[in-house]
Amino acid sequence: MSLVTLSSLKRMQATQLADMMLAVQAAGLNSDTSKLAVVDVRDDDYIGGHIQGSLNFPSRSLDAMMPTLLRKLEGKETVVFHCALSQQRGPSAALRYMREKEAAKDVDNKNKETEGGETQQPPQTVYILDRGFVGWQEKYGPDERLTEAYRKEIWEDY
Repeated sequence: MSLVTLSSLKRMQATQLADMMLAVQAAGLNSDTSKLAVVDVRDDDYIGGHIQGSLNFPSRSLDAMMPTLLRKLEGKETVVFHCALSQQRGPSAALRYMREKEAAKDVDNKNKETEGGETQQPPQTVYILDRGFVGWQEKYGPDERLTEAYRKEIWEDY
């Protein structure tokens, strides 16, 4: 049984994420080489912009895509999940990811014990972006260093 629950998920403010992203950019890293990953689980509401370099794994297809997500996030030290408001889909996706990761680690550890090897995975911290993309775009929508494909007119009445 997993010890990971919705109440154990950590939250990150948009300003914290922006600072981390700018530090990654200043170091000359990109989303492939960085130890930071942002996972956007919005579905049809993905239009109107997204966080620079984020991975889009729509919540409606997350179950089928979970093995791919696990591989993509391997080696990342910080993972930030979000949806529009980070009240339902984002936290649910983060919880599912953490539980799947935990289950895969248990299987891997059993296999390694059988083979006599050791597992060395870097620690990973998973966050939920507080207020989701709605909160993000309020502060950083027009900032092209942090937001891609932003369309202000979509968000004006939000």
